[in-house]
Amino acid sequence: MRPRMKRLIWFAPLAIVGVLLFMFVGGEIVRWLWNWLLPPLFGWHMINFWQALAILALCRILFGSHGFRRGPRRYRDWNWRRRWVERWESMTPEEREKFHERMRGCGPFGAPEAKPTA
Repeated sequence: MRPRMKRLIWFAPLAIVGVLLFMFVGGEIVRWLWNWLLPPLFGWHMINFWQALAILALCRILFGSHGFRRGPRRYRDWNWRRRWVERWESMTPEEREKFHERMRGCGPFGAPEAKPTA
């Protein structure tokens, strides 16, 4: 038997046990936290292990990354910043002013309203 196949024979059962252990611990933590916090605070019902595991799976579906990452975050952020710095440095003062005018009003508060003159 090839050495690679021997490693796979040992790795596969360990991976399965690891996933099952992770699911068990995660489900127990969710169940424990739910039963400790929510019934006394809001009067909700207590849940069992399987319901806690379903909540854990639902959170993974709703809030998980689903594998759509483009690489480690630190590299994405660095490339984004570097590109904007290069773009900004290559602009002329007129282009920068035009950019500022286009960006005015963007952001959480929207466009500034014109103040009435008295």
